[in-house]
Amino acid sequence: MPNQVLTIEPQNELKFKVNFSGLFEHGCTTYMRLTNPTNDTVLFKIKTTAPKKYCVRPNSGVLAPNSKQEIAITPQPVYLDPNENHKHKFMVQSVIAPEGKTNIDQVWKEISPEQLMDYKLKCVFETPRGTNLNDSGDNAAQNDVTKKRVAVAEDAKPAAKTNTKSENVESDLQKATLEVIHLREEESKLRHENLQLKEELLRLRQSAGGDGRVSRPHSYGPEKSTQVTIMPWVVTAICMAIIGIIIGKFFM
Repeated sequence: MPNQVLTIEPQNELKFKVNFSGLFEHGCTTYMRLTNPTNDTVLFKIKTTAPKKYCVRPNSGVLAPNSKQEIAITPQPVYLDPNENHKHKFMVQSVIAPEGKTNIDQVWKEISPEQLMDYKLKCVFETPRGTNLNDSGDNAAQNDVTKKRVAVAEDAKPAAKTNTKSENVESDLQKATLEVIHLREEESKLRHENLQLKEELLRLRQSAGGDGRVSRPHSYGPEKSTQVTIMPWVVTAICMAIIGIIIGKFFM
């Protein structure tokens, strides 16, 4: 296969702009320039590995000796997979026109592969930030992973708060239970003392009746009895208040 006689610009890469949605930017056209530095007439064709995604004008033609031709390559508004970067390629095929041949289509049919001159260029897709599509795809994947980690951490916070609140409620419940037990013990003691006082009062009354005299007990006796009789109701009220506080915490 002979060496390419045409001078092709750019030499290695054709760059296309792609937005963050993975689509070619509308109206973004890339240009290729072909130059024939020889004294021969050269026929050329432009081929691509993705013909449905590019519009090439002109895609074939004739270059006179020492002439130039600009090729406009316009991408179609289609989605691009990040894995397609560097996989799209363009190829410039050229051949020196045989003397006396005027039917170009016939020349391309009759030409042998050994006479064709090929030159390949790869496509590079650039995002607005100047990075290629593969890099932007990697960054997007990394951002998705970061977002998921943050979401998991945020979900874990309410659970931790719930566990802490539950532990606090259990601790308060245990304290309240101990207080209720203590109050019941106090209530039992007070009831026992109240019973003893009643028995003492009864004994004093019986003793006074036996002597034929009306004897009044000391003034503090009935007052203490009355206070002791009230104490169970006070203890019961305190217990109900504590139980109400505990139930309120569960519903908060």
